[in-house]
Amino acid sequence: MEVYLPTELGVLVLGAVLLLVHILLTGQFKTQQYGLDWNAGPRDGPMPPLNAVAGRLERAQLNFQETFPVAIVALIGVVLAGKTGPVTAIAGWIWLGARVAYLPLYWAGVPYVRSLAWAVATLALVVLLGVLLFS
Repeated sequence: MEVYLPTELGVLVLGAVLLLVHILLTGQFKTQQYGLDWNAGPRDGPMPPLNAVAGRLERAQLNFQETFPVAIVALIGVVLAGKTGPVTAIAGWIWLGARVAYLPLYWAGVPYVRSLAWAVATLALVVLLGVLLFS
């Protein structure tokens, strides 16, 4: 039996994969800095500040976690409301592509272009929400 997966839900699944990438990368770099005992332990004590790369990865992850719920609502919303189409599919792919670009840009400490990627992703979410609310 063949099951149809709307583009918007496929994009959402890939967004969840991207969240896992964020979590694993951040965890790897934090473990490199703090050690395996920290990773396996209760993490009760104060820790020194993260180094530059681990700090950037953590901030990129937190930023993604702040906006991912909006993407979930927008992408599932257009599917449930029966408002999918070329505009929502393109907006979904633009959101995902910009979020994928955002991670290495933040990781490398690239200013301005990183902010542009964030703005493009956010604009794509606004388009999705606009279709959900006004079409």
